Amino acid sequence: MDNRSLHSLMVYLFFAYSTMTIIASYLPVFYQSQGLTGAQVGMLMAIGPFATILAQPLWGYWSDKYKSIRRMLLIALVGFIISVTVFLFVNAFAGYFIMMFILFIFLSPITALGDSLSQKTAIKYRISFGRIRMWGSIGFAVTSLITGYILTWIGVENIMLPVLFMAVIALLVAFAIHDVPGVNKPVTVLSALRLGANPNLILFLICVTLISVTHRANDTYLGIYIVELGGPEAMIGWAWFIGVTAEALVFATSYRWFKNWSPLTFVMIAALIYAGRWFLMGLLTNPWFILPLQLTHGLSFGLFYIASFHYVSKLVPEHLQATGHVLFITTFFGLSGIIGSLFGGYMIETAHLSTFYVVLGICALVGAVSLMIYKRFVHLNSEMFL
Repeated sequence: MDNRSLHSLMVYLFFAYSTMTIIASYLPVFYQSQGLTGAQVGMLMAIGPFATILAQPLWGYWSDKYKSIRRMLLIALVGFIISVTVFLFVNAFAGYFIMMFILFIFLSPITALGDSLSQKTAIKYRISFGRIRMWGSIGFAVTSLITGYILTWIGVENIMLPVLFMAVIALLVAFAIHDVPGVNKPVTVLSALRLGANPNLILFLICVTLISVTHRANDTYLGIYIVELGGPEAMIGWAWFIGVTAEALVFATSYRWFKNWSPLTFVMIAALIYAGRWFLMGLLTNPWFILPLQLTHGLSFGLFYIASFHYVSKLVPEHLQATGHVLFITTFFGLSGIIGSLFGGYMIETAHLSTFYVVLGICALVGAVSLMIYKRFVHLNSEMFL
């Protein structure tokens, strides 16, 4: 991979995650502005992750089978752009429900496969994965901030216009990305199914779900929580900007601290930080205190994501790396997204969101304990548990 392709990959991640941040940060606010109830918003935000669970493993499998992540990215981006264009003409709950499913069929691999290609690039050419991946976080941070002001100007009802703009740029940049040559071993449906039956991988993903569901629930309802506490819509963008900027710093410096302990140790540390973060969120009464607390997002998600990615890479054969990475991301953003969205929608209807965050803290704490048990009793190579 030459420098031009590497830089194109970084730029691609910037715009791919820019697309993602508008969907994740502002779509629930858009749905509320359309007069939908909390339960309806929860259902709509859950159908996307459900589509992710169905689609992402297939995208990962096809990438490994045809030895080309780039080709799958191009197909997914074209499908996503067409879906966004159709979404512009929808204005009813049933239409939103159908379009959310279709949108996420194509949106889910845009960032997941980009991360997988980044990991392969980092390993193959001895570059820090965090150095590449941080550009996705920077795109997420910058766009989340700018979008708040853009939507204040053009109206939240036009949310799909900036989404379409970012997706088109991501597509244009994707043409300059190169695949990373890998092991020329054939990938079959049977080999992919065997990967899904790996007991160590499955147990790890179960533990991860207890933690990632809290992250995804916050992703969906942070904007609503800010508005509920009396904060302006522009504060949503600032909250994301601060949190994801801190995340980018963690990614950028990961090559320094990652040498000291095993990936699994960092996953456990991140789980404990998550728990403390959610308990503090539940105590807030002033929305402005959310902004400094967002700095902990960098440590919680930054540590959790990059360490989990490295750990999964150790558990998965090289010729099935894309499938393994996408399986992890499907668990993180798909299954956890469904649970978090539905639970959050229920809490909006029946209780205050402060109670919701206390429950998230308890869930993350249980996840941290489950990882400690996993580390103690699951027999893997000793180098994974330094």
